[in-house]
Order: sequence, then C-alpha cells, then structure tokens
Amino acid sequence: MTRPLDLDRLLAYKVPDARDDYDPRDAIIYALGVGAGLRPDIDETRFLFERHLEVLPTMALVLGTPGFWPMDPQSGLDWPNILHGEQHLRLFQPLDPAGMVHGETRITDVADKGLGKAALIRATKTLRTLGGTLIAEATETWVARGAGGFGGERDLPGEALPPVPDRTPDLAITLPTSVVQAATYRLSGDRNPLHIDSQSARQAGYDRPILHGLSTMGVIARALIHACAGGEARALSEIALRFTAPVYPGDTLATHIWQQGDRVRFRTSANERGVVVADNGNALLVG
Repeated sequence: MTRPLDLDRLLAYKVPDARDDYDPRDAIIYALGVGAGLRPDIDETRFLFERHLEVLPTMALVLGTPGFWPMDPQSGLDWPNILHGEQHLRLFQPLDPAGMVHGETRITDVADKGLGKAALIRATKTLRTLGGTLIAEATETWVARGAGGFGGERDLPGEALPPVPDRTPDLAITLPTSVVQAATYRLSGDRNPLHIDSQSARQAGYDRPILHGLSTMGVIARALIHACAGGEARALSEIALRFTAPVYPGDTLATHIWQQGDRVRFRTSANERGVVVADNGNALLVG
C-alpha cells in the first residue's frame, strides 16, 4: 500500500557520488544494451569494435551514477512504485573510448500531485573528468505512484516539454530491440529487478519484465543519429523526452521525426502494439 512521501527524509538523503573507470569493453557492452548492431542494413561496427571505437553519447547517462538509487532504503522511497517519467541529457564534449569520470547527483525539485496521486522527483547529475572538466549534465524525473499528499507545489519548476508538431513527420526510422536487451543493459549498472525478474515486474503492475527507460532512450538516440546525422554519433549534443508507456524487450521501435533546423522533435512507438512509448521529444544535432 502506498503512502505519502516523507519529504524531509528524501531531501535529507544524499545520492551517492560515483566514479567510473571505463574502457572500450564497457562502451561496447553499453552499445549492445541499447540495441546497436541489431538492424542488419545499418552498419554500427564503429560502436562495437574496439579499433577506432566511437562511444554513443547516451552512455553519459550510465557513467558516474550509483545505479537505480531509489532502491536505497535510506531514500525512504517505495521503489517498486517508481516510474521513469522524463529524461534530459546535454553533452558538452564527446565521450572518449576510455577514461575516468566522476558523477554527482542531487535531488533538486519535488512536486505533489495530491493525496493518492503521484509525487514527482527531479534529480540532476553532473559528469566531469577527474580534473573537473564538465562532460555532461543529465536531469531525470521520477514518478512515485501514490506518494502524493505530503504538501507542496503541484508542478515542477520550468517549462514542460512541448508537444510534437501537428503535421506529417519529415522522417521516420524503425529499429528493433532484442528479447535479451534488458539483461544486457543491466551490465551497464542499473540492476533494478523489474527489468529481469517476473515477480518484481508483477509487483510493479506489469505482466512481464520491461526494458529500462534509458535503454529505450539509447535506441531512440541511435535512430536520430542515423536518420539525421549520417551515423555520426558526436552530432547529438542534447536530447530530452517523456516516457509514456513501457517497452518490452523484442519490441520494434518506430521513431517519427520533425526537423526544425538543427533541432528535431520526435515521437517513438512500439510497432507491434501500436503504443506511443516516448513523446514530446526534443534533440539538438550539430555538424
């Protein structure tokens, strides 16, 4: 049974800092965990072969993080009832194929949707080199189901992600996911059992394990890179989206894209089920 969020406990909680010493093997495992190489007519060897390796920009989301931190009992959160609502990533420089990085994550905002409804929790991670150079900033929004009613602002500060344009998209690209993709993605650090254990999935209200939201986001980022930047990963410098429905490992994801100069807007659906899984997408790709 859900209960209102213990706001004081949450705000007193410090998300652990994390330091990662990563190498090409980690970058390749990450690329496999977001589906690289699954579509035979798209060559993604550059993300999977250590010789002349390119790192997918969304790997910044898994570096310098302690994993699914709401599982820490000290946070006071009921983690099986937490969903990934939105994610925003901004890159200030491309990731090297190997390096040491440090991440600091801070809870910045909390909103109360009302008694018996959701609480929204926003946290921001900064990823830096050990010398202090800023590599990336990632902001995540968690939806804590049934945790409202603690009192506080009803909405998070800042502008909401705008809807996609009301016209026919300019581009579309379809990418598959693998039935074992969640199992592979877990190797990059997010060990939430919801994504591999049937009992945990049922406890959270799903009939089977679902794909990590950030694995879905990695698939979408690859779609934008191939459709809008000729496969050049470093072109993607910013991406934001709202998760609207779960993806199941094995789903085929169709991303529809609206071009607005260097900016693109996008929406992604699971083809087999006809369900929009990510919406209000906004990305910046630069040459």
